[in-house]
Amino acid sequence: MIERAALLNRIRTALVRNPVVVLSGPRQSGKTTLAREFVREESVNYFDLEDPVSLARLDEPKTALEPLRGLIVIDEIQRRPDLFPVLRVLCDRRESLSRFLILGSASGDLLRQSSESLAGRMERIEIGGFVLPELGSEAAWKLWFRGGFPRAWLASTEEESRSWRKQFIQTLLERDLPQWGARVPATALLRLWTMLAHYHGQTWNAAEPAAALGVTPNTVRRYLDLLTDALMVRQLQPWHANIGKRQVKSPKIYIRDSGLLHQLLGIGSEKELMLHPKVGASWEGFVIEQVLAGELFDESSFWATHQGAEVDLLLRRGDRLFGVECKRADAPKLTKSIRTALDDLRLERVAVVYPGSRRYPLSDRVEVVPLAELATPGRLFGW
Repeated sequence: MIERAALLNRIRTALVRNPVVVLSGPRQSGKTTLAREFVREESVNYFDLEDPVSLARLDEPKTALEPLRGLIVIDEIQRRPDLFPVLRVLCDRRESLSRFLILGSASGDLLRQSSESLAGRMERIEIGGFVLPELGSEAAWKLWFRGGFPRAWLASTEEESRSWRKQFIQTLLERDLPQWGARVPATALLRLWTMLAHYHGQTWNAAEPAAALGVTPNTVRRYLDLLTDALMVRQLQPWHANIGKRQVKSPKIYIRDSGLLHQLLGIGSEKELMLHPKVGASWEGFVIEQVLAGELFDESSFWATHQGAEVDLLLRRGDRLFGVECKRADAPKLTKSIRTALDDLRLERVAVVYPGSRRYPLSDRVEVVPLAELATPGRLFGW
């Protein structure tokens, strides 16, 4: 059992502030395990909408939910979108004695329905798989190779981990996405997802995959948004600065879970990963996900110019900008690109994250930081 204390504390705090908390994330990312820390599965306050008994209890949802007190958990809420208006009514009771913890596999429809029906009454917490602060720095290599999905990371063998990831991809495409209303052939989505794995860490151009799939660029963008809504893909948006240089305007594409990335690329062993041409991009995406999971910020993006200057990740905190560079090198150096970004963007500081063990400065505003330090939230910039 992996302790996820920070997530549990976030949920507790959110439930104090709001009558409804929406816990969203991919299937098998640990949402149900977290919810059962608050309400036991056998409790009358626990509804699993993949269980026929729970579904039957909610045939008349207002009648079933209104008498209950305390915290009520509704798992797999996307199967019953008609519950959202009922929850709004129950939350607006003059002396409501209930709180609702709603769990849902991420989808655009789920977020739209919850935000429209429960505006001003809910807080959303997005979760993924395990991250370094939960596992500790000694787990970094295994986490990078296998990814953070609990069953993939906890598998007793590499073969078992790969088998689970393969089955997860198949289930998502053939069962989960169609349940959300996606009318896209699973084979087409798998081909696109595999193409996106080869785009990992690059700026997005819809024309190339559209030509390969024999569909229009707009169709490919719709497929991409579908995988993004499912929290399988991250579209990192570009930062636009008021400078006299042509800047990249397209998002960068990342497969959010490094284990799924390696599965889609056909990487079956650590040796194959080290020899694969996407190893640097895989490292970059892995570091970005760990930073975003452990650091406090208001907005995330990347920056690049057509002249070649770039920053892998920008974090805005208030009116200050911080840069993160991801370097899989033994001794990163201060590059021309970093100097340009410091001047053009007026960055407060830049952290260069690498796999080594020693933290050291490259200049007064640039510091090399070991990946292991991301296991302690806030260590990257000393926040």
